[in-house]
Amino acid sequence: MAGSLNKVQIIGRLGADPDIKQMVNGKNVARLSVATSQTWKDKSSGERKEKTEWHRVVIFNEGLINVVQQYLKKGANVYIEGQLSTRKWKDETSGQDKYSTEIVLQGYNSSLTMLDTRNSKSSEGNLVSENKSSLPNNNVNQDTSDLDDEIPF
Repeated sequence: MAGSLNKVQIIGRLGADPDIKQMVNGKNVARLSVATSQTWKDKSSGERKEKTEWHRVVIFNEGLINVVQQYLKKGANVYIEGQLSTRKWKDETSGQDKYSTEIVLQGYNSSLTMLDTRNSKSSEGNLVSENKSSLPNNNVNQDTSDLDDEIPF
């Protein structure tokens, strides 16, 4: 069908540590459980109400899997962009068809962004300090204008 779009965007928190498994083909897959919440004030009672939705997220992109494995833990706040996909399988015990709808991150049209500033600042700080300490002292003040000559395009 021309003109169709399958795109999902959510911001939520991980309900558990990421689950990384190896598939039969040898590639890894990451599974996340992400909670999004909606709050409102009940008009009749004035009471604050909240409803939480749980989303299954499946990541096939190897680069994102590495990031998820290294940096994400339960409670992390994330922005996820992917596609909805529904899987069907047979329950081995009952023989009934079962369905699961998931947000799939695969290919170029999906993304995952870590939104916790406290975690990203400390990670970047560590990376910067490691990079600085590994630089030789005589190259720290090197003029960067001569680096442009090595760009191949």
